Amino acid sequence: QKMPPSLPATINIREPRWDQSTFQGRAKHFFMVTDPRNLLLSGATLEEARRVVEDYRAGTVHPGLTEDQLWRAKYIYDSAFHPDTGEKMILVGRMSAQVPMNMTITGCMLTFYRTTPAVLFWQWVNQSFNAIVNYTNRSGDAPITPSQLGTAYVSATTGAVVTALGLKSLTKHLPAIIGRYVPFAAVAAANCINIPLMRQRELKLGIPVTDENGNRLGESTAAAQKAIFQVVVSRIGMAAPAMAIPPVIMNMLEKRAFLKRYPYLNAPLQVGLVGLCLVFATPLCCALFPQKSSMPVSSLEPEVQDHIRKKDPWLETVYFNKGL
Repeated sequence: QKMPPSLPATINIREPRWDQSTFQGRAKHFFMVTDPRNLLLSGATLEEARRVVEDYRAGTVHPGLTEDQLWRAKYIYDSAFHPDTGEKMILVGRMSAQVPMNMTITGCMLTFYRTTPAVLFWQWVNQSFNAIVNYTNRSGDAPITPSQLGTAYVSATTGAVVTALGLKSLTKHLPAIIGRYVPFAAVAAANCINIPLMRQRELKLGIPVTDENGNRLGESTAAAQKAIFQVVVSRIGMAAPAMAIPPVIMNMLEKRAFLKRYPYLNAPLQVGLVGLCLVFATPLCCALFPQKSSMPVSSLEPEVQDHIRKKDPWLETVYFNKGL
């Protein structure tokens, strides 16, 4: 029996499998990255994927390894290990946890929005989860101090709660459907607070910028600002369908005899509808901007431009990991 030909050591697994200059390519990539089934993989499977990926990057090809197996290992590795630091990420902070976690939290936020204690509790739960996700998926390899972490967490939670309670009081005399959108407004406001605060070290010190081949050229705060803006837009977009479509459907269903007869089905139905939206919204909104984002050298801070020009006078574009 003939052995299959050995896999060449020239496949670039530092980049995604699909063309990231197109939305379709990015969407395929993020459907793999956010696949909730990755959460069920054992520690041994994750370590084996890490070994395959790191050995391949070092030029060692495991005997019998196929291209599909290599890409599968790369996506398992990417789902659990940080792209810049290489450390294993907190389970609930991984992108593969986004759909199940957000589905549960968002479903409960949309179900239990009528009383002040319920609003307070679910906004707190949501911001606690967001803080973990933002910390886990931060860009760059810069550590964040416990005091910075605490400030970001308290500020975002306070912002979300104040927004939710303020809007809740304003919508008392408006149609019930309007009240259902209060959680979304609070989540959008909190994302605008939480993400920049959680990544404030990047805004102060910058994030690594590289050339096309991944050679580090320095740190830029302008790149950090662009990265954080893109992540905020993606996160709000991610939440929009899950928090905008189910309220309309639930508002119609609650007027029917079925839900009046079985009110305990309200929360499971809401969670299921949110989950259905998130399965598609999460990868599609992650794909709005390339993960390896870019900007012209001329848009960087003057001192960073000077530093890069000394290294490579003809370089026009730099690249950076925007985070998630």
